[in-house]
Amino acid sequence: MVWKPDSYLFEVRPSRIDGQGLYTCGSVPARRKIGELSGERISQREARRRARGRERIAIVETGDRMATDASQGGNEWKFINHSCAPNAFMRIYRGHVEFYALRDILPGEELTCDYHESHHRGKRRCTCGSNRCQGYI
Repeated sequence: MVWKPDSYLFEVRPSRIDGQGLYTCGSVPARRKIGELSGERISQREARRRARGRERIAIVETGDRMATDASQGGNEWKFINHSCAPNAFMRIYRGHVEFYALRDILPGEELTCDYHESHHRGKRRCTCGSNRCQGYI
């Protein structure tokens, strides 16, 4: 599946990190907004209830006691995997979950971000393969 926000093309395909991943189809310049997660708006309380005990989580708390749950539906950005040496970062802005390139990203590269504060809370083994891997998410 190919997806195009603005002028950047991305596709979902199998990932060596975990399950499916989101990959670039062309070059992406550093410091540009590259996408936004969509999903169901729910309360933080409901987000924490849904995340409890789940191995795969596509929920992001957005402040204002709300969260975005991309687990059911959502868009391709739910496939961005964690890396301890990411090439993108997530920004919460006015309740929106936005992604930006940290550096120039090459065609065919998997997009990754650091889940740093996640519902996993250090309980899930990290499989990013980076030489800076912390071992757990």
